[in-house]
Amino acid sequence: MFKVSELLEATQGKLISGSRDQLVNDICIDSRNIKKGSAFIAIKGDRFDGHDFIRQAFKKGATCIIAKNSKGLKKGTIIIVKDTIKALGDIARMHRNRFDIPIITVTGSNGKTTTKEMIASVLSGKFKVLKNEGTKNNHIGLPLTLLKLDSSYDIAVLEVGTNHFGEVKYLSSIVRANIGVITNIGLSHLEYFKNLSGVFREKLELIKNLKRPGLAILNADDPFLKKVVYKKSKLPIVIGVGINKESDFTASNIKVSEGKPEFKANRKFRFALNTLGYYNIYNSLLAIAVGRVFGLRYRDIALQLAAFNLPKSRLNFREINKIKFIDDTYNANPVSLKQALEVLKGLTVKGRKILVLGDMLELGKSSQRFHDQSLNDALKSCDTLITVGKFTATSVAKKLFLKKNIFTCKDSFQARDVLYKEIRVAPSDIVLVKGSRSMKMEEVFNT
Repeated sequence: MFKVSELLEATQGKLISGSRDQLVNDICIDSRNIKKGSAFIAIKGDRFDGHDFIRQAFKKGATCIIAKNSKGLKKGTIIIVKDTIKALGDIARMHRNRFDIPIITVTGSNGKTTTKEMIASVLSGKFKVLKNEGTKNNHIGLPLTLLKLDSSYDIAVLEVGTNHFGEVKYLSSIVRANIGVITNIGLSHLEYFKNLSGVFREKLELIKNLKRPGLAILNADDPFLKKVVYKKSKLPIVIGVGINKESDFTASNIKVSEGKPEFKANRKFRFALNTLGYYNIYNSLLAIAVGRVFGLRYRDIALQLAAFNLPKSRLNFREINKIKFIDDTYNANPVSLKQALEVLKGLTVKGRKILVLGDMLELGKSSQRFHDQSLNDALKSCDTLITVGKFTATSVAKKLFLKKNIFTCKDSFQARDVLYKEIRVAPSDIVLVKGSRSMKMEEVFNT
């Protein structure tokens, strides 16, 4: 619950009608979800402008409107601000400061959602944990998550996303986290960050903006992050995780059976994951480190991780009409593709290993080169390849001598038809489906 006076102070807005002493029950940006007593923030998005729904918000019971202008508004409590998206963040920051609980933020080029979910799962064995729903990790989703904080929560675990310079710093200023976790620095969003150094610079803002004293938990095997782990600096206290190295948390005695890893953490306790992918050893080590920071026993952490399942569309086994799929359709970049191919390569199947691969987007000027390199890895990992999009098609064109088991498609709908009608996928086969979000690779599953 907020007073209008608190909203005015947080946003530096101007009250043009209504009372400063009025109370509002919650903050809402979707007029369809308005409840009696809500404050409605009119945000302009890619498809809708909240200002077009202000009257509807009033009809549904909103008692306060936060908008950029007062056009057409003649009643109710109205606050005018310069930027309604910034106002949402300002209110979330103010609300966060009401609570003296530990907040953990997670970022990285790959695995941040999985790591966030692993950490939340580990901590939920002892604490009530607030976390982002899915990947609501941007300048709108993250503030909305923070606004759900109440006195019943013990800890918050929040994923921070970025694809432009300055976003991590901005979101960190809202969250004011105590602990920052970075999974890795990889080839993602290079269209905006230009190179790995740019990605590193942006991700590092997460730990530069921690609430002091601050604790950073980093992948010490990452070429960029290890510079922070092993170098004395003015950054917060740093914990490193890695494989078979002198990190604070290490994995050794590693075994991978049908894509699922087992290992010993700090040579003390055996962990068996229910998740596919060697790389999930790193994600789980980060979760183990967080769990130990909060006093959890290795045994309890191991039980939580053994029961953990990957988030939807991230290396999930699926069976549709007796056909076995690996659904990794959430997104794609060269690193995450390589990780998925390692899983496919390590599986034992009676039939064919089929890869349905969509373009990897936002890779900037080097996009085609990255696709050419990835295609080489793909051809070593599968028996049949179906590509979707112009970048993968161009890479295939350079491999015409291998055309026999390669099919190029303009979209995922055509790829689905090739899979079922042309190559006639069978129950003995396994099909990995992967590509960038906007390639809509999930359409392959719609038979």
